[in-house]
Amino acid sequence: MVTPLAASHSDALTVLRRQHIELPSWAFGNSGTRFKVFGRPGVPRDPWEKIADAAEVHRHTGAAPTVALHIPWDRVDDYSALAAHARDLGIGIGTINSNVFQDDDYRLGSVTNADPGIRRKAIDHLLACVDVMDATGSRDLKLWFADGTNYPGQDDLRTRQDRLAEALREVYDRLAPHQRLQLEYKLFEPAFYATDVPDWGTAYAHCLELGERAVVCVDTGHHAPHTNIEFIVAFLLRAGKLGAFDFNSRFYADDDLMVGAADPFQLFRIMYEVARGGALDADTEVAFMLDQCHNIEPKIAGQIRSVMNVQEATAKALLVDAEALAAAQTAGDVLGANAVLMDAYNTDVRPLLAGLREEQGLHPDPMAAHAASGYVERVVDERKGGTQAGWGA
Repeated sequence: MVTPLAASHSDALTVLRRQHIELPSWAFGNSGTRFKVFGRPGVPRDPWEKIADAAEVHRHTGAAPTVALHIPWDRVDDYSALAAHARDLGIGIGTINSNVFQDDDYRLGSVTNADPGIRRKAIDHLLACVDVMDATGSRDLKLWFADGTNYPGQDDLRTRQDRLAEALREVYDRLAPHQRLQLEYKLFEPAFYATDVPDWGTAYAHCLELGERAVVCVDTGHHAPHTNIEFIVAFLLRAGKLGAFDFNSRFYADDDLMVGAADPFQLFRIMYEVARGGALDADTEVAFMLDQCHNIEPKIAGQIRSVMNVQEATAKALLVDAEALAAAQTAGDVLGANAVLMDAYNTDVRPLLAGLREEQGLHPDPMAAHAASGYVERVVDERKGGTQAGWGA
């Protein structure tokens, strides 16, 4: 399906009103690099407080009504109660993210490990994550595997793919009819010789084999330098297999920078293909989520700014003059076609989005509204004692 892009500010606003950007619970905890994790006063100590911070982001942006959980980092005794807590704060529980990469048992892999006992442990965790989905009403299970090898001959590459396929099939068959499996890929790290799900083609092939409720998740930070991510987006949308985005920015190979921070033009190009492929339509099933760690910047403010960056890139993408672009492309007018895209990219859409927020009863500047709300000062005072959440908690 190819969707005509918005022809006016009014059409763009129609799309922007329904835009939904999911927040990651782990973004509100302490994080850092391999050198240092920097703590910050007021950081949440448990999933309940993470959800409260996510609700603060939605309160000021109006565009982030769900928060993703990471299991076991967000483990609680009663997930139904956690979901009710989120609803009470005006948001919901979204994607459930699994973790089969932090136990010592997974040193040589999880679902692709040569040890059947370790494979069983990993699969049981994935099935337990589906139980969490059932309790929270979540639609999506996101799977990312650190599995791979560091040395040639360490393990058989083909056999590892067989083990991966078997594990995915068992989890897929456990899903309810309304639930989906998202398979994420990453070029490398922590496996340096061969990664078991290294690229979109591998993820796509496994999802095709599984069925229509298995979809690919594109993390914008998980590619080699100079990879044309918008091409991948266009291809997967055309094939009906793009299920989700993890938004961030990269200079190295992962998600340590805020979306749109390192290359806002790339984000614009991606969102153009997203809009072109119908992934912003009212009936879209494509999920958009931030996947970021805020190492030196404030957590809540970092998430607010990230939501705003995605909104701005989306607005610019929606303002591309589709008729002029098609005419230039048909005529072989290379520079003219490029100029159409650049005209949209160079448009200042901040007044458009400020007006949208005022229409929704929000402050036109979410960053200023958050700063003036007193929320940070309040939680710094309230969250004294205990252990702050961070990587692995």
